[in-house]
Amino acid sequence: MKIGLCDVDKYTTEYNGIKTPNLCLMKISTYHKQRGDEVEEWFPMNKYDLVYKAKVFINDRDIQTPIYADDIIQGGTGYSMQSKLPDEIEHIMPDYELFGITDTAQGFLTRGCPRGCPFCIVAEKEGRKSVKVADINEFWNGQKYISLNDPNILACKEKHDLLEQLVKTKSYVDFNQGLDIRLLDDDSIGLINKLKLKNIHFAWDNPKEDLTDHFIHYASKGTHRVSGAWGGVYVLVNYWSTVEEDLNRIYTLRDLGYDPYCMVYDKEHAPLIYKRMQRWCNSKFIFKSCRNFYDYKGGKA
Repeated sequence: MKIGLCDVDKYTTEYNGIKTPNLCLMKISTYHKQRGDEVEEWFPMNKYDLVYKAKVFINDRDIQTPIYADDIIQGGTGYSMQSKLPDEIEHIMPDYELFGITDTAQGFLTRGCPRGCPFCIVAEKEGRKSVKVADINEFWNGQKYISLNDPNILACKEKHDLLEQLVKTKSYVDFNQGLDIRLLDDDSIGLINKLKLKNIHFAWDNPKEDLTDHFIHYASKGTHRVSGAWGGVYVLVNYWSTVEEDLNRIYTLRDLGYDPYCMVYDKEHAPLIYKRMQRWCNSKFIFKSCRNFYDYKGGKA
């Protein structure tokens, strides 16, 4: 069979050229190659026996170009929250060569998150419990870099074992969904200190939850510093907080030695002050030279 693999998000969203390749398509590629099928990235003019369409982002956009195939299978969160790969494909080494990847492994060690944040789809899609789903050797075979998609690895009861596995790889690790600072015990911090990290980041989404002591604790035990900061921290604004609550989190994180990163919810329809706040906070030259948002020339609504 001739198989075409189509990353719908690559063609239909503002994330065109996204750096993170579609993990499901890489696993599907391995599965079909092991069966002796011919596999390639979907090309619009080619004819296929079967085309897989994978879509992560939830929107109403889809491929408008005709797909010439005897059969089409579509899946991913962008099509259905219940969409999952069968086990024989889920637990298979991804075909990194499909997208020309030579030095980075990508995958999940855990799935699910107990937090149930209303702006996040993980609880609905994967459940409100962090559960181990793989060991590192399922998707890593010596690559220099490891990119983890886990939504909340620190909420998993096997977190120390999984962190030990990552330490033993001696690869650079990217927790690309961030780490839950509320769950960082001393043992976890000790293991994270042993990891090779280019960056580390957390989140402070809810202003009603004071995480100051957690950030102070990590700064007292951690060893990783990036550009002088203890780590980046995503700060959600324009969702369930006032401007002053948002600025309080940003100022607090800066004063504790962290690097806040302003994330505007529904940016397209957000009030102008939030877009200005994002420019002020996320442009580090401006942020360091102008400590008070209202002193920033673009800071007033």
